[in-house]
Amino acid sequence: MNFYGIKAIYLFEMARTWRTIMQSIASPVLSTSLYFIVFGSAIGSRMASIDGVSYGAFIVPGLIMLSILTESISNASFGIYMPKFTGTIYEVLSAPISAVETVIGYVGAAATKSIIIGTIILITARLFVDFSIAHPVWMIAFLVLTSVTFSLFGFIIGIWADSFQKLQIVPLMIVTPLAFLGGSFYSINMLPPFWQTIALFNPVVYLVSGFRWSFYGVADVGVGISLGMTLVFMLLCLAAIGWIFRTGYKIKA
Repeated sequence: MNFYGIKAIYLFEMARTWRTIMQSIASPVLSTSLYFIVFGSAIGSRMASIDGVSYGAFIVPGLIMLSILTESISNASFGIYMPKFTGTIYEVLSAPISAVETVIGYVGAAATKSIIIGTIILITARLFVDFSIAHPVWMIAFLVLTSVTFSLFGFIIGIWADSFQKLQIVPLMIVTPLAFLGGSFYSINMLPPFWQTIALFNPVVYLVSGFRWSFYGVADVGVGISLGMTLVFMLLCLAAIGWIFRTGYKIKA
């Protein structure tokens, strides 16, 4: 394993984050804080509790997960797209570093950024609502697993995209709507039976449900199912990335 190569890619990506800290970290934290103010403090104070949890506290895991999903995809896709756009991807491909090491460097940096953002949002949420964490170890596990999984997904999008417009299509048109409809702001048990069944086809439901369970011990679906679905999606992403490097899809051509 070429740890020097992994370290070089990782540190380069992290350095870009610190150079653009307002866009990379401050912006998503500020946006999520506005959700806490509007939904948590203003609207939440007028709503009944859900599963014994106040509405303001109930949406904390959902908002953190919403930020993690979008930021993981954005960071990973932009990180690998820019070398393609500038042509420096060929320097990476010609360097004595394998595909696995390349993915670890880029995805590791993107996941680290998402974990930092998620942690800052978790701390910031304390300023607006009072909440507890029933299973802190599982909370960290879901935080890391989701960050890595969607950073892998973002890496795939960055390889697939051949323009800045395409880079934004999947996050804006697919991921964000799925996140909003995935129980971030409500429990799917509040939906009519038919729409509860439809919601189960939304993969984000399992992520939000498992993460919320780690906070309050309540979930829309079993925590084992949530964990299993996340691992399945990660394996699918790994399989897709393996195929990309074997065929050179949109990398070598």
